[in-house]
Amino acid sequence: MSENITELNEQNFASEVLESQDLVMVDFWATWCGPCRMLIPVVEQIADEQRAGVKVCKLNVDDAQTLAAKYGISSVPAILFFKGGEVQERLAGMQSKNKLISKLEELA
Repeated sequence: MSENITELNEQNFASEVLESQDLVMVDFWATWCGPCRMLIPVVEQIADEQRAGVKVCKLNVDDAQTLAAKYGISSVPAILFFKGGEVQERLAGMQSKNKLISKLEELA
């Protein structure tokens, strides 16, 4: 995994996402999910190319079921965009790199 991606869990979610001053893109995923695995290189490319002020994170829903339930994640992959501790936008299913970058630019 890219060193520019922050791995989230129940313990660090608040500090890394909710308390962040950055725009945060969180990929809710699972190891058993085929589309999630197809999205991995896209998310890694975005993380490696992003400028300051944007944080890219991944959260395994199997390891953080409470958070997945809290944010209404009923299918994966799901991409949530947080700013100021609030969800600004959500996308479900496989997404193109261009769509994700466009959403980051729109919300920045």
